[in-house]
Amino acid sequence: MARLILSLDGQVLAEYNMMKERYTVGRLQDNDVRIDNPTVSGHHSLIINILNDSFLEDLNSTNGTYVNGKLIKKHALQNGDLITVGRHQLRFVDSATDSEEHDEFAQTMVLSKSDMAASGVHPAPAAGRGADRAAPAAVSAKIQVLNGNFAGREVALNKALTTMGQPGVQVIAITRRADGYNLVQVENAPNREPPKVNGQPIGSQARKLNDNDVIELVGIKMGFFLD
Repeated sequence: MARLILSLDGQVLAEYNMMKERYTVGRLQDNDVRIDNPTVSGHHSLIINILNDSFLEDLNSTNGTYVNGKLIKKHALQNGDLITVGRHQLRFVDSATDSEEHDEFAQTMVLSKSDMAASGVHPAPAAGRGADRAAPAAVSAKIQVLNGNFAGREVALNKALTTMGQPGVQVIAITRRADGYNLVQVENAPNREPPKVNGQPIGSQARKLNDNDVIELVGIKMGFFLD
């Protein structure tokens, strides 16, 4: 099932499961996706779903409809397309192709051991030798993205070691142990601000994470939450 994720200035406002053939987007109340903003026309654009395909059409709007920054009249939607209507944005997500291995967030943020090895990046010693072995923690936790196009996305911290970031730019590792969760900086490009927790640089030492801590990594803010 395809979805539309409505956002403004990086903050998610609503999500729509596209279960009908036609969806209108506009300022008036009779729209399926209503955006009450003067930059949006009364009936701004139309999305038509035909079998497994979705098509976007501009309805002669005053300010135009954009997809990935380009003005369009008609457009065949692809998974991940970003539709701009006035000041608002709609992310088109096709569930059929939105699996973890194809997800942009998973590709750029959550790194596997093979990703790390291929990039020549290895967890810092502070992560501990036992990080690769199953080490039960007293509680479970998750990371939730707080800003940007993937606001609301969650990553369960159910492994002994979860590594996040972009190799060659900025990488952190979160270890799960019996006494809780610890974060350590693995890599940070020269002349780049280091990763932060609650606005403070992490530094070279492992840092214990507490419920509601805010992590900043490659321009993305993420909340650490205990379940």
